[in-house]
Amino acid sequence: MRKAFNKELLEIAKKDPRVFMILADIGYGEIEDFANTFPDRFINCGVAEQNMTGVACGVAMEGNIAITYSIANFPTLRCLEQVRNDVCYHNANVKIIIIGGGMAYGELGISHHSTEDIAIMRSLPNMVVLAPCDIPEAVALTREMMKYEGPVYFRCGYKGEPDIHSGPIEAKIGGSAQIRDGKDATVFFAGTVGINAKKAVEQLAAEGINCRLVSLYSIKPIDKEAIIRAAKETGGIVVLEEHNIDGGVGSAVAEVLMDSGNGNVPFKRLAMPDVNATKVGCQAWMREQYGLGTADVINAVKNMVK
Repeated sequence: MRKAFNKELLEIAKKDPRVFMILADIGYGEIEDFANTFPDRFINCGVAEQNMTGVACGVAMEGNIAITYSIANFPTLRCLEQVRNDVCYHNANVKIIIIGGGMAYGELGISHHSTEDIAIMRSLPNMVVLAPCDIPEAVALTREMMKYEGPVYFRCGYKGEPDIHSGPIEAKIGGSAQIRDGKDATVFFAGTVGINAKKAVEQLAAEGINCRLVSLYSIKPIDKEAIIRAAKETGGIVVLEEHNIDGGVGSAVAEVLMDSGNGNVPFKRLAMPDVNATKVGCQAWMREQYGLGTADVINAVKNMVK
């Protein structure tokens, strides 16, 4: 997915001279095309994410579109004060891109996990939060993000993720993508873990349990109408996310349900437990270890609809 993002960004930058890429000495193998094509719009701040964010804010406040880009939690947690006080406070046109949300860097341990980011970033005023699940969503949301005036957090995938959509899609900030319809339950997800939701829904359909499957690619603002429709039209809601259970996508969905008076719908969150992940392994294996696997979705739906 990161390759698709960088390719789309380069095409946008060719048409818009305001686009700058600002890095903290990372991303090699993906960012060379931008750096070579626009050397005057490429700034490497060194391993200094706080400085990177401050520079990006300054570049944006001169009328440009600044992209910060790094892996997992480095463009967020390491420089949170600068994101809050520089970018969000000034409503600066900075796009914060992380590569490998969740446990994509599972072999490198918790220092490289990004499992608290959604809760933190969606709590910041002025911040839009996007989490594409595959390449079609990443391409569509990159276009929408670059048209939007203001801070955006873009939780990009890593590499080799399977597509969930069958082809190109249209996307919008505040929207969602219904991939499959059904009445027995709705399975919401955000990000690349959605492949497990898709597999689960397909297996459930083979057993006669038909679920609506929806990608909540825009977490802030969130598609309230899609969530309320699911509560009224289907037998329950399951939310799958590769994030700590506190404050993430499931929490955002629950907030909509309660605020709209639809809190009586059967509801289940499948997320990382509130622990530091001490296991080490590939992303798919880590998901299984922490209750985010296909079987976990199947069991949650069956327990809900039986």
